[in-house]
Amino acid sequence: MAYNAGNNMPFEKASKLGHLNLVNSPWINSLISEFEAIDFENFFIESTVWNSPSENVQPLKHIWVVDGSYATVSSTTTPPKEVAFIKTALLYISSNEVEKVDKQYPHPLDLQNIMKDSAIFHSTVLPLRNIKCSRGSNFDTVRNIIFESFKNDQKGIFFETLKWLAYKKWKNGNENSPNFGCPYCESENNFEFDLDEKTCPNCGRKLFLTDMIGFHLEMSEDKAQDSLATAYMLIMEHLMLFTVIRLTLQNHGKSLSDNTLFIKDGPLSLSSQYVKLIPNIREFIHDMKVQGIYLNIVGQEKSGKFVDHLNVILKHSPENLMHDKMEYAVLTHKYINEKVQDLPNAAINYGKRSNWGEKVLVKIDNSTSMVINIPTGLYIDKADAPIKSDLVGLDRILATIPSILSKRYSGGLYPIELVNGITSLSSYPSSKILERFLDGKTL
Repeated sequence: MAYNAGNNMPFEKASKLGHLNLVNSPWINSLISEFEAIDFENFFIESTVWNSPSENVQPLKHIWVVDGSYATVSSTTTPPKEVAFIKTALLYISSNEVEKVDKQYPHPLDLQNIMKDSAIFHSTVLPLRNIKCSRGSNFDTVRNIIFESFKNDQKGIFFETLKWLAYKKWKNGNENSPNFGCPYCESENNFEFDLDEKTCPNCGRKLFLTDMIGFHLEMSEDKAQDSLATAYMLIMEHLMLFTVIRLTLQNHGKSLSDNTLFIKDGPLSLSSQYVKLIPNIREFIHDMKVQGIYLNIVGQEKSGKFVDHLNVILKHSPENLMHDKMEYAVLTHKYINEKVQDLPNAAINYGKRSNWGEKVLVKIDNSTSMVINIPTGLYIDKADAPIKSDLVGLDRILATIPSILSKRYSGGLYPIELVNGITSLSSYPSSKILERFLDGKTL
């Protein structure tokens, strides 16, 4: 383990002499000589079933896309103050506008026309460590900021969506929220229908509906983990996406929702304590499907195991199994456990707790591909599920993808490229600007 840099001293660099014992070891050399590369060509024969998209399917006309970004920033003081700036955005564009734009060298005025009055933003800042506030401890400060950020921004439309999901308001019933542990005494609680806040019946402390989500589990009394910023961003992306879905159905009904593509940058999933929202999301999509309302929702994965897996398939599959045309493969839970997760004896089917979308590999041609997620509604708890007919809006989503492909990034979607450009808090120069802001210096 190397020494860190001091005020006037450099990092300790790793020694190269340590390699000598490794490369000269007879035992290491004998083991390496036994290692062989996997025969990927045989591995994929008859494993991945490619399908051709349905013909004569109309692309979707309206597009909503959501994305988020965050930057963790430390001051130059000792000890350093640390905060997380978080920004999310929801952008509307029409497919007609996208088709008019040169996607490789877009004219600034064309982009201005697309994005004028079309974006909704949300932003907040969360203290992580070495910061005090009149609101109380860091734990209480963060809880209050999250509650107020949800409730006050955009006149509370995102908070109303949280209530809509938590209480299943689309059913027009009076259901309680999912259960959660009190942030103070850990006793099991829930919120009665339509409440924003309440008092814990066990310890008497004030609870917010946002506590139900579980952000407090990322925090201690005086500091919070960096993962809190990631979790906040992901939850807000979901709330913004379902806000526009909720308002589209409320104000326009089936006629508009049937012709709208809702895109999320990233997988359609939540993890850890945040999975408590997943059953309600699945149930909503299922209930709409029962009513004949098919929501066209897609998430795109840009990196990770599934993207790596698709790249291996495209590189190593036999030529007679690959065609230079648009094809797609719906991955079953069994396939994912065996071929992607390397868990052939997994006790539960893949994604049962955390996913509200299923994995689909899409190949536009032999040089352009992507991994997308599409919902099924209720989770289908079978090893050989899903099949293509289970995926809500599959045909129209696939029919829309060719017209919104990015020309700048392989396998990219142009709407995601646009929204990423207005949300990104990159390492430089954005984080440098925020660092100076945190230090109280003139920008």
